[in-house]
Amino acid sequence: MPLFVVLADPEGELDDDLRDVIRTAIRTQASPLHVPDEIHQVRALPHTRTGKRLEVPLKRMMQGADPDTVVQRTALDDPSLLEPFLALARERRTR
Repeated sequence: MPLFVVLADPEGELDDDLRDVIRTAIRTQASPLHVPDEIHQVRALPHTRTGKRLEVPLKRMMQGADPDTVVQRTALDDPSLLEPFLALARERRTR
């Protein structure tokens, strides 16, 4: 599973150095088993209108489930935030 990050500085950019810092922090403060293979920067994480993050639906999409069956776009506070996740899921299906 990839790790998606929202940077504190909206003008910041996720580069290889920052990816290494994140991987090192996870490895030393959590577990080497939790170090992600991929780290992607996103503008924000999608939430439902009630504020719940879409952790399980996003995971299912990354595992190959049809996005239209796991996510109700009308229930999202900002459906445009789903786009980078959809693009990555589509890319994974075509590999």
